[in-house]
Formats: sequence, C-alpha cells, structure tokens
Amino acid sequence: MAHHTDEELETKEIDTRSFSSSQGQGTNVPYIHKVGVPPKQDLFKEFTRGAKETFLSDDPLRHFKGQSGSRKFILGLQAVFPILEWSQSYNLTKFRGDLIAGLTIASLCIPQDIGYAKLANLKPQYGLYSSFVPPLIYAFMGSSRDIAIGPVAVVSLLLGTLLQNEIDPTKNPAEYLRLAFTATFFAGITQVTLGFLRLGFLIDFLSHAAVVGFMAGAAITIGLQQLKGFLGITNFTKKTDIVSVMKSVFASAHHGWNWQTILIGASFLGFLLFAKYIGKKNRKLFWVPAIAPLISVVLSTIFVYITHADKEGVQIVNHIAKGINPSSVNKIYFTGENLLKGFRIGVVAGIIALTEAVAIGRTFAAMKDYQLDGNKEMVALGAMNVVGSMTSCYVATGSFSRSAVNYMAGCQTAVSNIVMSFVVFLTLEFLTPLFKYTPNAILSAVIISAVLGLIDIEAAVLIWKIDKFDFIACMGAFFGVVFASVEIGLLIAVSISFAKILLQVTRPRTAILGRIPRTKVYRNIQQYPEATKVPGVLIVRVDSAIYFSNSNYIKERILRWLTDEEELLKAAYLPKIQFLIVEMSPVTDIDTSGIRALEELHRSLQKRDVEILNKNYETMVLSMIHTSSCFFSLFLANPGQVVIDKLFASDFANSIGENKIFLTVADAVLTCAPKAVEEV
Repeated sequence: MAHHTDEELETKEIDTRSFSSSQGQGTNVPYIHKVGVPPKQDLFKEFTRGAKETFLSDDPLRHFKGQSGSRKFILGLQAVFPILEWSQSYNLTKFRGDLIAGLTIASLCIPQDIGYAKLANLKPQYGLYSSFVPPLIYAFMGSSRDIAIGPVAVVSLLLGTLLQNEIDPTKNPAEYLRLAFTATFFAGITQVTLGFLRLGFLIDFLSHAAVVGFMAGAAITIGLQQLKGFLGITNFTKKTDIVSVMKSVFASAHHGWNWQTILIGASFLGFLLFAKYIGKKNRKLFWVPAIAPLISVVLSTIFVYITHADKEGVQIVNHIAKGINPSSVNKIYFTGENLLKGFRIGVVAGIIALTEAVAIGRTFAAMKDYQLDGNKEMVALGAMNVVGSMTSCYVATGSFSRSAVNYMAGCQTAVSNIVMSFVVFLTLEFLTPLFKYTPNAILSAVIISAVLGLIDIEAAVLIWKIDKFDFIACMGAFFGVVFASVEIGLLIAVSISFAKILLQVTRPRTAILGRIPRTKVYRNIQQYPEATKVPGVLIVRVDSAIYFSNSNYIKERILRWLTDEEELLKAAYLPKIQFLIVEMSPVTDIDTSGIRALEELHRSLQKRDVEILNKNYETMVLSMIHTSSCFFSLFLANPGQVVIDKLFASDFANSIGENKIFLTVADAVLTCAPKAVEEV
C-alpha cells in the first residue's frame, strides 16, 4: 500500500477545498454532503406501507375518507356500478350520440356474432346470446365509455380449439356445450379474482410484442379456417395449423369446391374490403364499413332465396333458434373431471379476453383523455362472463373493430352497449328466421374482412427497430400460432416474454463512466465518446437492483471490467488502476445475496490492492484526507433509502466505514485523485 506524506496530504486538502468551493460555499470551506440515513422505522408499518403501495398504489379508498356512513354507502355503490355516478349528468344530447353508435355497432355485431359462434364450434344463436346479456352487465359495471362488448374472433377460435381438444363437438354436442359454459364461468371467475385482488399487473407479463405476433397469427389462422365456408368444402380438417389446412383445401380442390359459393364469397368480400377502404379514406363515412356486413348478409340471403342456390350445393345457416337466452345454470360442471377441464380452459381464455379488453379500453381512454380503472374493468368483465355463463353465453370481451366503430360513431357512454343489446334482443325475438338462407360463405367473408385488421405490420416493423428481442417474441408467437396451434403460439408468447424478463433481471447492464469535459458530470463513455476516463480510476455503474439472481454476475462483471482495463493500461505502458468507483444510484434494491456479493467483491479487491469507491455517499472529505492511507478496501456511495437501510441492518456499512460512502462520483474522484481531476 502506498502512503502519503504530511505535505502531500496538506496539498490534497487544499485541492479539495478549492474544488468544494465551486459548489456554492466559501472559498476555503469544503462543501460536504453525506448520504441521508433514514431513521429506523417500525417494521410492521414499513411492511404495511410496502404492501399497500404494491397492491393499492392508487389508494382506492381515498374517496371514503372523512365521509358519513350514508355517503360511504353511496360511494360504494358507485364504485361497483359506475353508471350510478355518470348517469346523474346524462342528457338527451349524449343519448343521441349513444343511440346512433349503438345502432351502428348492432348492424356490425349481428353478422359477426353468427360467424364467431361457428369459430367456437357453437350454434349461431349462442353468438347472439353473447351480445345480449354481457353488454347489459358491462354497461352497469364497466368504466370505459367506448368499449363495445361481445364475442371476438381470437377468443372464439381459442375457446373452440381448446374445447374440441377435450370433447368432439360433432359427436357430443351437449357435453361440448356444457364444457363451453363451464369454461366461460371460470373465465369470469378468473377475471373477477384478478380485479378484486388488484392483480391486474399480471396480464402485463404478456408483452405488447408477443400480443402483436399472437394476434397476427390468430388472424391468419382464422382466415384459413374460413376457407371451409368460403370454398364450400364439406370435409375439412379440425386442425388449425397452416400445413394441415392447406392440405385439406387442396385435397378437396377437384370435388369439394363449389363455384357458386366461391362467387358469393369473393363478390361480397370484395365489397366489404372496398367499404373498409372508403371508411379509412374518409372518417366521416365510418358507417359504411360498419353497415356493410349487415347489407352483405341481407343481399346474399335474398340472392340465395330467389335463386335456390342452396339446391346447388351452397351451404346455408339453416336455423337459428328464436327467443332470448335460456338459463344454463344447470349445465355448468361444478364437479367431476370436466370441472378441471373447464377451469383450465377458462383461465386461459379469460386472461386472453382480459388482455384484449384492457388494451382496447386504455387505447380509447387515452384518445378521449379520461382515466380507466383497470381493476374495475376486470371485475366488470368477469361479472358479465359469470352471468353470461348462466344465460347460455360464451366468453365475451371488448371487440376492437366494434369499439372503433363505436368511438367514431360518437358514443358518449356505455349506453351504446345497451342500445346494441336491445337491437340484438329484437333480432332474437323476431328476426332470426330471416337468416335461414344466409350462406356460410358470406359469414366467412365477414370474418375474413374483420380479422385483417388484427395484422399490424407497422407495429411489427416498429418493434424490429426498437428491440430485436421483442421482435423475436413477436415472430415466435406468430409462427407458433400459424404452424402449430393457437395454444402453442400462446405458450411461446408467454415463454419468450418471461425469458426476456429473466434475461434482463439476471444479466443487468453495466457501464464504464467518464467525465464530460469542463463539468463534474460522469456518463457512459459509449453514449458520450467525449467523456474521458480519469487516470488511475475505474468508474463502473450498475443499472439494476442487486438480487440473488444477478448478484454473482454483477460481481464478476465488475471484476472483468477491472481486468480488461488493467490489460489495456499495461499494453499502453500507462499507470495501473488504483481506485475503483462503483456508481450505485440506479440500484433500487438489494438483498442478502447482493450484500454478500459486495463483501466478496471487497475481499477480491483487497487481494488486488485496489481501492473501491462506491458512489452512494459524499463522505466527509476532511476525515478521509487525514487517514493514514489513500487505499481503502471498498467505498459505497449514494444508495437509496431501501438500500442504505439494508446496508446498515447487515452491518456492512459499518464494516467498511461510513466515511467510505460518497454522494457523487465527482466527490469520490476528488478525494482519491484530485490531481487527476485537475489534469482531466
């Protein structure tokens, strides 16, 4: 260890005073900061505060503070049923907007519901049932003004795929239907539970990139599934992967295709796509693509009825049960093996439905600049699916296409869902016989035109530009759905999302810092090439909390930085490194493994005869100046409240000395190498 003479220490003290005076104090008075050490807190209170911040970060009970008992009761009702709050200011002007929006989305939802029910391997009326009861429940309990509720393509396909893996819908239609209601029940229970326990953050583990890929893959899969109705094929594979579907399509090319069906499907698909183009070119004509599906259904039904095309092999809907939702409480499995099957399917379908609905709700809430309570949304969506499972509905959620139309039609509140529900009610009561001659080809065309919007190429390109790992997650989910199955694609999406989290947690970034010229600011030398290293000092920043999962990596990475720098200096015949400063301001937390890693790092540096200055305290400069040696085993600096509490609780801060913790890198460098600072 090198030692300094009294003359050198005196010179060092003068340099320190001169540097410190630039921070705002007298010319010869040092300006010294110490990292604040918070007073000891009651452990129970600290735990309670942390739990409250984690699970009740928005302080949902703040409105109840200081209120009378009756007022609290009213606020409680309004919290469960937001309609009781906003209905007080409802007026005729708002109703006019909701009426137009409700009628518009009803014209879109009726043909979509019939088609989506087929995706779930259910009879057409179940799609209409799911657009009658659930929207009514949501209108009373939901907090979004713009979401339009009903069956959606992705969830319908997912549910149908998972259900048919358990029960054949053709051989056992009654058991299949019961399992569908059971899955819907548990989907609702899952959503309510997540909302009630305020665990909505769990759905964020399915990253945006994975969702983009999953949705695009599902759109391709759904489109391929529609080739059965679009081409008039009778014998079609039950598998959803692209290879099996295309084999089935080409195997039926010589004897299974029906040219009349293809003509109807292609003609109206062209009409639907043209209508969507008109709507995109002129936002005022949003109603054109909204009513185009219903117009297509009406015209194609009339055409088939007049020409008797069903006699020529054109497949038609045939029969849709008349009347509103019958009770299905007694059809839900509450015991037996099918209970577990329904639970498993329901959890998956419920989370996917929740992810889509919350994403849609947040999007339109941001566009209209109002707050959306995610936990209330989960409870509302869950409640409507629980009630729906008891009234012959399958999983419903927010539909992006309908919500977009609802928004552009000028909806003001959730009353638009009530209007839509009323129109569906009239359809079930009086109009379902009119759909008898509706060709399946037109339903396929409606679904194909609807799911094309799920393929977001621009989002995929943007993901590629921003984060290559996210792009891998996006493509993994996409190809998993297209070439394997919906559930495999979903599994890949979740797995890659978790893999990214684990990779970021276990391999955090570290950086070497240099001094920006003519400042006391130290920044990453890769980001700021003009930043210069301080001779004899290595400054390393850790950009992560230090946990058991990454503590060993961080320790080894710091030692590698040190070794690499020493080799470079040796090759250039420059003085070796005498000081190591670890910048810890980004370290938000540390556990026992992290503290143990610091201890091991300290011992390793002692063996190397290197001093570590860890930037977390701007320690008392004068006290360090008067120490007998310039070399110290380890210095810590500027830890946050949580970190410094743990450092003192473990006695680690005391073992290395409180005077070895600095507030800024500048003060640490000044203390160790004041002459080097002047030269830089």
